[in-house]
Amino acid sequence: MGGVIELVVLMLVIAIFAFAPLGYFIYMYTMKNGEPFGDIEPHGDSESAVLNAVAKAINTVKGKLGKS
Repeated sequence: MGGVIELVVLMLVIAIFAFAPLGYFIYMYTMKNGEPFGDIEPHGDSESAVLNAVAKAINTVKGKLGKS
């Protein structure tokens, strides 16, 4: 009987660690009035040096393909 109790305790510890990130996300989501992790900018609306460089490279390639 002691082995069964140890197995149940071990399974509970594993379940707590496995579902802790989900519980944290639910806690943060409900804490910020339905916004996950607070007020964030929508994707793609913020300026980025990498996005600007990629856009410039794409426009350069489009320009060279258009001339050929």
